Amino acid sequence: MRAVGVIGAGQMGAGIAQVSASAGYHVYLSDIDLARAETGKAGIAKALGKLVEKEKITQPDAEALLARIEPVGSYAPMADAALIIEAATEREEIKRKIFEAVGTILGADAVLASNTSSIPITRLAQASSDPARFIGVHFFNPVPVMGLIEIIRGLATSDATVDLVRRYGEALGKQLVFANDAPGFIVNRVLMPMINEACFALGEGVASIRDIDTACRLGLNHPMGPLTLADFIGLDTCLEITNVLFTSTGDPKFRPAPLLQKYVEAGWYGRKVKRGFYDYNGEEPVPTR
Repeated sequence: MRAVGVIGAGQMGAGIAQVSASAGYHVYLSDIDLARAETGKAGIAKALGKLVEKEKITQPDAEALLARIEPVGSYAPMADAALIIEAATEREEIKRKIFEAVGTILGADAVLASNTSSIPITRLAQASSDPARFIGVHFFNPVPVMGLIEIIRGLATSDATVDLVRRYGEALGKQLVFANDAPGFIVNRVLMPMINEACFALGEGVASIRDIDTACRLGLNHPMGPLTLADFIGLDTCLEITNVLFTSTGDPKFRPAPLLQKYVEAGWYGRKVKRGFYDYNGEEPVPTR
């Protein structure tokens, strides 16, 4: 496999493009237009520049990696890619439109993958041109740092498709885990209820933001508290995943916390907008309540 296509040049898509190029693949990076794709590549260049300054990568290696990333304004150049990975926002209607469009250029033996963090793969596969060549490949943020990929096969996913993605993940040097096609897969099936319960606890006045995070960080030996982590992931993304868990299972234990919904309605999505459970406008994050 020589070329990989990545659809979505935001934080996740750019990260997937970077690690793919680092593994030697030629990467076609697209977004809603060429300008967005080029902005995604510029962000990768900035991140690599910091690594060069820290002497974690050489300047020639950084330039060679960037040369393997080609921003594109349409899906057409991806026709020779053996693997195309969708990394758009976590909304099913958007993803399905992408899969339908990609189906018109997908090579006869190529695989289409989704980086969805929670939406059932079997259901998404119905919007693809060939469900046997459709699979879930869930990376974690930040992609260049996190060592895990969840691989999720749908009901129709072929063994050849799983094998191609397995070899791709191994080439990236990631640890692979394989999940059955259930809402939330492994990580978010366990993580989102914890974040959601922290939101319930905050909304019910059990403790402050700071104390909930400190208690979970030290008491559970986690690197960060659940509310800090929610801000890092994006509260809008947390709500989307929790809604998928709730609507897909009908289980009331996944009901989104009212406070989480309220923060998203306010546009307080976390770090990416500098306000969530913490305010990020100063030198240090400050709890918002």
